[in-house]
Amino acid sequence: MSLHNLKPAAGSTKSGKRIARGEGSGHGGTSTRGHKGAKSRSGYSRKIGFEGGQMPLQRRVPKFGFTNINRKEYVGVNLDTLQSLVDNGKITDTVNLEVLVENRLARKNDLVKVLGRGELKAKLNITVHKFTASAKSAIEAAGGEAVTL
Repeated sequence: MSLHNLKPAAGSTKSGKRIARGEGSGHGGTSTRGHKGAKSRSGYSRKIGFEGGQMPLQRRVPKFGFTNINRKEYVGVNLDTLQSLVDNGKITDTVNLEVLVENRLARKNDLVKVLGRGELKAKLNITVHKFTASAKSAIEAAGGEAVTL
């Protein structure tokens, strides 16, 4: 180690400008904030969606319709999807939420509804939150059982 290769330990020195430490620093006076205006004041925070005093987009766009805050979203699983899983050997006789999560047809907190698209040949005992009338009749016609959670 010699004088020519001495350097401070990693992380011990700060790089960047030191603001408001006098005129000699080059960042005194207004402390890089410019003159006047909201941005130069302490405690300034811009509102989300603020457009410099112009009417914000969120307030310009017309609002209409109705959104039901109590709406329940169901994940749809069709009969042909279940039949393809049977054909691939992924499911045998029982289908419940755990099996659907395992096969990535739903997530563990989802509400699941079995829909009637396609044809079901396998005899399955299906336990989910809801069934369409056509799905329920198709499951029972195949000799299976449709149980609502």
